[in-house]
Amino acid sequence: MGRVPAASPVAVPTHVAIIMDGNGRWARQRGLPRIEGHRRGVESVRTATYAARDLGVKMLTVYAFSSENWSRPPDEVGALMGLLELYLKKELATFVRDRVRLRTIGRVDGLPAGVQKHLRAAVEETRDFPDYTLVLALNYGARAEVVDAARAYAAAVAAGREKLNDSSWATFSRYLTTADLPDPDLIIRTSGEKRVSNFLLLQAAYAEFVFTPVLWPDFTKADLAAALAEFATRERRFGLTGEQVSAPASKPAL
Repeated sequence: MGRVPAASPVAVPTHVAIIMDGNGRWARQRGLPRIEGHRRGVESVRTATYAARDLGVKMLTVYAFSSENWSRPPDEVGALMGLLELYLKKELATFVRDRVRLRTIGRVDGLPAGVQKHLRAAVEETRDFPDYTLVLALNYGARAEVVDAARAYAAAVAAGREKLNDSSWATFSRYLTTADLPDPDLIIRTSGEKRVSNFLLLQAAYAEFVFTPVLWPDFTKADLAAALAEFATRERRFGLTGEQVSAPASKPAL
């Protein structure tokens, strides 16, 4: 058994993930259509992207569209896809100027063709920026991710590329959509809800959680700073095996 590391506070998390919630309630409280809440939510993504970097975070993952969101009314889904495509068109030049690397996780091949086109362009044009990464979780669901990984792992075993008796996490995690990303240190959920909604279930094994009542369109740099300040007070304990919250050695450093 490995030695259990001493618990210690960490000033700034390397990787922050956000479950962005409350767009619809924000709009309803103001007597506005739900799409207006989503539009304001896009502005909050812009705010959080640069606020996180300014505060010393190296990677920000935002839960932009879950695999369950397809069950929403078709006009709302269509509007969300339109907003996503517009966001990618408008932000690419800014990402390049500010050296923000864009990544995606999820079944992006299930998104509309126009969205996929702009995603591919943004990912390709920013792939060599090493210092700060924005990850969009799109058509993402943790259970679907596990199913996809298990299928790919089984295929690798059948092809002789993996051994069935190698059941280590380091091996299996290479088949997740997050394979080359560090696990999140901190997960924030806005709007006062206290659930994870099928988001990064395996990767969040040792993450800290902060739940804030702030609705996502109202989320500011000060709200992010408050969450990071709370994180800094936590004593991070990783169980009795000495496992670390950082990415496995097989994953590249940021």
